[in-house]
Amino acid sequence: MGHLLDGAWSFEDHLSETATGKYIKKPSQFRNAITADGSSGHPAEAGRYVLYSSIACPWAHRTALYRVIKKLEDIIPLVNTEQSPAEQGWAFVDGAHNVPGTDQTVNFLHAIYALGEPDCTTRVTVPLLWDSKTCTIVSNESSEIIRMFNTEFAAIAEPTPDYYPDPLRDQIEVMNKKILDGINNGVNGSGRSKTQDAYEESIELLFTTLDEMEDHLSQQRYLCGDTQTEADWRLYPNLIRFDPIYYVGYKCNLRHLEDYPNLSNYLRDLYQTPGIESVSDIYSMKRQVFSANGPIGANGVVPLGPVVDLTRPHDRDRFAHAA
Repeated sequence: MGHLLDGAWSFEDHLSETATGKYIKKPSQFRNAITADGSSGHPAEAGRYVLYSSIACPWAHRTALYRVIKKLEDIIPLVNTEQSPAEQGWAFVDGAHNVPGTDQTVNFLHAIYALGEPDCTTRVTVPLLWDSKTCTIVSNESSEIIRMFNTEFAAIAEPTPDYYPDPLRDQIEVMNKKILDGINNGVNGSGRSKTQDAYEESIELLFTTLDEMEDHLSQQRYLCGDTQTEADWRLYPNLIRFDPIYYVGYKCNLRHLEDYPNLSNYLRDLYQTPGIESVSDIYSMKRQVFSANGPIGANGVVPLGPVVDLTRPHDRDRFAHAA
């Protein structure tokens, strides 16, 4: 995969995410923050920031979900991207893009990275949060962007739940780590590892973690109790992709998610949260992942199945204190 090298696009793969056959996710490089009081240099303001995302990427999908559940649609514009057939990384779905705060029109996301930091050497990833007043990159780390969305715009957005409440933070962090290590990395390791041993290690970890999640969700409605938290919305992008994409495309084919009664009902519960269906276009996820330029080297043929009706009733309200 190409990347920026000293601010210029390179078609080489000097920043590979595999080592000794194993998939290893590189840490995000831009880690600034938006703060309500502006102490970070990036104050929370309507219309100032732009979120660059892609439905193809589960990490970026988290931020699009939060933009909806935190009612930030009128405060933070969203620009969608997809992998470029010209092998220049993420390109803009709607064509040439006028970069907010500048007089520049660009075709690829890497040009925005270079505008924000002209000499940077980095992988070009989504999500990307852009500050149109300072013409700098705030962050490309999804876990930190969703925390900003959760709290820092509260004074200028409609009231919404706090998905990272103080009493549950320890539980959320434990669950986040399980999701990252066992699900996120398990899926990517299964799909992107280069050796049989690395693949089998990843898929065993993945399905052991899914088995544990299934048991956990037999006892309560959501991952951290009877209300939705950040942990649920970090897991959701992986679950909605599991049967349509990961089962075949990433060789995660020991079991379907539909074979797990609690996990599949839980997925439908989250999907039926108001606003979530609008940012959960499964066909677009499949179209981009299975394209010739997608992350798993497919041939561009998009599988039609499986047929999974996420609108059918779920049973998660059987818990006594269901939200």
